[in-house]
Amino acid sequence: MSIAQNIERITAQLPHGVRLVAVSKFHPVEKIMEAYGAGQRIFGENRAQELAAKAPQLPTDIEWHFIGHLQKNKVRMIMPWASTIQSIDSVELLKLVNKEAARVNRHVNVLLQLHVAKEQTKSGFTVEEALKAADEGAFNDLSHVTIAGVMAMATFTSDMDQVASEFELVHDTFLTLRDKHFAGDPHFKEISMGMSDDWHIAVKHGASLVRIGTDIFGAREY
Repeated sequence: MSIAQNIERITAQLPHGVRLVAVSKFHPVEKIMEAYGAGQRIFGENRAQELAAKAPQLPTDIEWHFIGHLQKNKVRMIMPWASTIQSIDSVELLKLVNKEAARVNRHVNVLLQLHVAKEQTKSGFTVEEALKAADEGAFNDLSHVTIAGVMAMATFTSDMDQVASEFELVHDTFLTLRDKHFAGDPHFKEISMGMSDDWHIAVKHGASLVRIGTDIFGAREY
């Protein structure tokens, strides 16, 4: 199937209100333009240098989501391009993003990355850390950042019951944060979880954003 056919196939299966983030990391601008021509407007990149190199070559109405681990010394590099940073994994990073957005007079949406997977290599707040930070007011008084929800990755495993339980924990944590700390905030509404192998399960557990790369673009080009 072509990239356009893949996008059409996937979007036809997504429930109303669930949006597709086309993960374009390691793929050239030509492939991104194929997806763009099929109507796709949200793209995800996970390397700061790659995003900064690609974005100026592509249409300005693309909504860029940064989805990878964000080093503090790379925040300034992505600030002109990222509309959403999905991978806020510490209070320190959150404050730095707010500072850099203010410096260039931009407003950026962010998602709090939750670490629910078994792999220790994955980043993010534990559920306990996220709730504690919220209780302590760490997510308040951000002048140039809007916390729009949460993001997570499940354990890389063939055990789909485990994946489902992790996604359910993400959904429960989102609801706790929303009801206790973001009550009445219409912006706190996103749950980004699910990739090519498990997005069907993620949608069943409340995902509003799914991050799909291989099923759209094929194998990565390194």
